[in-house]
Amino acid sequence: MVVPIYDDNPFTQPVKPIVTWCLIAANLAVFFYEVGANQLAVERLIDTFSLTPAAFIGDIGARGWVPSVATLVTYQFFHADLFHLLGNMIFLWVFGDDIERALGRLRYLAFYLLAGAVGGLVFVANDPHSKIELIGASGAIAGVVIAYVMLRPCAKITVLLGIIPLRIGAYWVVGLFVILQLWNLGSASKSDVAYWCHFGGMLAGAVLFPLMRPPGVKLFQCMQPVPDTVVQLGPYRAARLPPDRLR
Repeated sequence: MVVPIYDDNPFTQPVKPIVTWCLIAANLAVFFYEVGANQLAVERLIDTFSLTPAAFIGDIGARGWVPSVATLVTYQFFHADLFHLLGNMIFLWVFGDDIERALGRLRYLAFYLLAGAVGGLVFVANDPHSKIELIGASGAIAGVVIAYVMLRPCAKITVLLGIIPLRIGAYWVVGLFVILQLWNLGSASKSDVAYWCHFGGMLAGAVLFPLMRPPGVKLFQCMQPVPDTVVQLGPYRAARLPPDRLR
């Protein structure tokens, strides 16, 4: 199990990732409310705010007072257990701040919720008559992770491989994440993990991030060739130095 801990951050004028912190706080607050409530209250909460494919397409009635279409957003803030919550929040903590800085706070919030909503729609489309309730921020997190590798593919991420800390490139971390999700799609119907939601979130991130990024935010920048630089040596001479000779 590879768990990211933190990344290197190139921003010399860091802006506090308020939206990321608020999203983490909201997820924690909802979870702690679930923990403190009795079993019947928790079941009612999940019935009301989860995304149920059969209810979404109208096979059955809405399971609470929240309109079915609104559950595309509300399901993202509920989690099944502590490990489900912590897994999502660790990824959001490591990758979310960079995407928030790149997009700006309002665009980032819209991006996050849209990625989660698309993940939910893909989950519904995979089995529209299912009565299985979908909860968790995994679809939105998958979109953030894909946006991160499009923004900073060569960033170094510190991860835990078991208990061993390693420093590896972001494209390896995200590549392993993507491969794992695609590998498990075939067994998604037998698993408690909503891999189709993850897949939908990844697709949403890959499409939405290039469309929503402000002018000047480049994609895959470290993979683009760096042009030679002309250095003036004197009034009549100039030298063209390759990038690896510049200091």
